[in-house]
Amino acid sequence: MTTLNMKLHSQIKSCQFEKVLTPELQTLSGLFDKYGYEIRIAGGAVRDLLMGKDPSDVDLATTATPDQMKEMFNKEEVRMINSKGEEHGTITARIHDKENFEVTTLRIDKVTDGRHASVEFTRDWQLDANRRDLTINSMFLGLDGTLYDFFSGADDLAERRVRFVGEPAARIQEDYLRILRYFRFFGRIAPSSEGHEEETLTAIRNNVSGMSRISGERIWTEWKKILVGNHGGELTELMVNLGLAPYIGLPTNPNLPELRKVWSRNSKLEAPTLLASLLTDQTDGLGLHSRLKLSGLERDLMLFVIQHRLETRESDHILRHYQWLAVDSKFKTADTRLYIDQVLKYRGELDLASQFSGWEIPRFPVTGNHLKEAGCPPGKIMSVVLDLLKQQWKESDFQMGMEILVEKIPAVLDSLDPETIEKLSSKGPKKRKISK
Repeated sequence: MTTLNMKLHSQIKSCQFEKVLTPELQTLSGLFDKYGYEIRIAGGAVRDLLMGKDPSDVDLATTATPDQMKEMFNKEEVRMINSKGEEHGTITARIHDKENFEVTTLRIDKVTDGRHASVEFTRDWQLDANRRDLTINSMFLGLDGTLYDFFSGADDLAERRVRFVGEPAARIQEDYLRILRYFRFFGRIAPSSEGHEEETLTAIRNNVSGMSRISGERIWTEWKKILVGNHGGELTELMVNLGLAPYIGLPTNPNLPELRKVWSRNSKLEAPTLLASLLTDQTDGLGLHSRLKLSGLERDLMLFVIQHRLETRESDHILRHYQWLAVDSKFKTADTRLYIDQVLKYRGELDLASQFSGWEIPRFPVTGNHLKEAGCPPGKIMSVVLDLLKQQWKESDFQMGMEILVEKIPAVLDSLDPETIEKLSSKGPKKRKISK
């Protein structure tokens, strides 16, 4: 175990640490002291504080068992909420009816199957640290600023190095999702996409088949963070080269050259857009969705990009192509804007994307009621007339108003073949009902 040197100690005593030490946390810590239990900040919050960042969440670890915590909180009339984590050793306490704290008993993973672990509680801080995935996530921080670092996590963090705790293969086999967690934290910590330890890459390559046990939702939760993080394109390519592709929903030979090209154009694309670059067609996209269980928005964005990324346009009316695409879209307006924005950025047309973002999508002013009032027969013919009117409206650069368009309805009807009108009109000849 190591403790902070003076430099790191002064770093911990920064404004970020002062923000964490709220009156509510100090009250909670006082309760644990009163009953003779230790409590420390754990995991990611320690890592963030050492990096001078405000932690998004503050997880706490303790030597008290869940039953001991419940007994203590009941005596002190502290409200406990969300009991779902109790089987894993987590009790959530609400202090001063203002702030919630998740406090988890130190534990050991007794039996693992590559997805889940059965746990046993312990009072040994090093045993708990040993069950964690990466050295940079295995540290504890006392509320007095003392760092408890059993596996040189602080040194790795200072060197921007990502290592598994102990033997990489053993850590991976406890939970195969740790393969993706490794790449996610590499993107957050490492200064470049290089610098992986060969032992780690070998362990990943030898254990990729274990990813077949992991649910698509868990895979996508990690992978989307990798894709939009630092070095996301390079790390995804490395994942493919290590053999992950068939286990995370990708085809046998994903389009890595296209990923490189798209990533080099614009690394700040949405994750589903970057997914699209790896896929040949929408069939590939639906196959990937079947594995990862994307949200509806993510699925539609990926498929939209695949469909429209290679379209040719008139050189004199490039923006018009996307304007027409927008007004013809069946998606919500906000979603349509996102989809077209991502297509343009995928193609590297950032100026055009900027132009499109400043254009307000107009609404086609003619409705079915207008057609009825103008004498259009009911039925499918109404859709045909609306489409023809809409085409004229688009060709006018959306300048035709409702009055002008309504005046054109008789002419549009006259331009149609009478047989077409009769066939598509609900007033056409009725089908004879054949009696049985």
